[in-house]
Amino acid sequence: MTSASGALAPRRVAVFRALMLGDMLVATPALRAVRAAWPQAEITLVGLPWAEALADRLDSIDRFEPFAGWPGLPEVAEPTRQQRERFLQRMRARHFDLVLQLHGSGGIVNAMLAQWQAGRLAGFCEEGACPGGRDAPDAPDAALFLRWPVQGHELQRLLALTRHLGLPATSSDLDFPLHAADYQRAHALVPRNRRYVIVHVGSQLPSRRWPAGYFAEVADRLAEAGWPVVLTGTAAERELVASVASLMRAPCTNLCGQTDLWTLGVLIDSAALLVCNDTGVSHIAAALQTPSVVAACGSDTGRWAPLDRSRHRVLAHALECRPCAHRVCPIGHPCAWGLSADTVAQAALELLTTGRWHTGPSSGAPQVPAWPYKEHHEHATLR
Repeated sequence: MTSASGALAPRRVAVFRALMLGDMLVATPALRAVRAAWPQAEITLVGLPWAEALADRLDSIDRFEPFAGWPGLPEVAEPTRQQRERFLQRMRARHFDLVLQLHGSGGIVNAMLAQWQAGRLAGFCEEGACPGGRDAPDAPDAALFLRWPVQGHELQRLLALTRHLGLPATSSDLDFPLHAADYQRAHALVPRNRRYVIVHVGSQLPSRRWPAGYFAEVADRLAEAGWPVVLTGTAAERELVASVASLMRAPCTNLCGQTDLWTLGVLIDSAALLVCNDTGVSHIAAALQTPSVVAACGSDTGRWAPLDRSRHRVLAHALECRPCAHRVCPIGHPCAWGLSADTVAQAALELLTTGRWHTGPSSGAPQVPAWPYKEHHEHATLR
């Protein structure tokens, strides 16, 4: 194609990506490319219900539609037939000129999206199942599809489609917009005159969680080096985070369950360093340019690790069973136990002692009362 922006000129665009936090953040460069191609179009994100709050903050998105689920997609409980029909009717009633499939390979979702009856359908397809192949040689949208790349970083896979469609080039920066009110609410959680490191021990999948005892050991090493430690997590992770706090010798500030997504973002934006699993907060740190050390258990680091490898250290124990397809490891979690606490602590201390740690809120942060940061600390707790 030469230019999809000229060839299609849609007025109503739907982008389908019904996935979790990290998956959505790595898609934001592709969403910016869609906006740049069709600045006057109404762009609707169809995603998981949690993503409505993110969509409301993205300049690339105008409207949001919650995804009701579909057979074979694990992110949402399988809907009843009646729920599926209501969802399809709602999508058809929107009369989209273009539906853009950014969800993945398309093995399940392409057939569903075709039922939305949009003017055009574009996106990824699996080898042997792309429009224009032997099963549908005269498909009108064949040129709008790209075979799903089986290798490479997720962000770059998505941008390969926008390039294929002739959309404008965009940077690989991730979007995670924070508002002044988020900073004001976060000020109540941590003092304004202290620098700290965040240790985030949770992850949606147990197979992606590094051991609590290892996190505690790393946190103690950072505290011994003079860095106050802040533990974060969701309300559902209170027991896990409390176990880390109880295993630590040094004092810490436990904010588990006290943040929402946006105040957590402010804490990460204002931290010197984040230590975490390979989970959504890692992508928040990448978006806000806060250095991080990621203990990657089971995940495909080539697909999901932050692109800036100097600011973000992603550490993993190589095994043939990676990437893991299990929610809970069935063989004793060797990828987690094989990554030592000393390895992670050394990487964290190197970032902190070489001056590569974060020096304050990101350049895009709203103008709020300044946090008068100090460059180092005399105490290992926030007071």
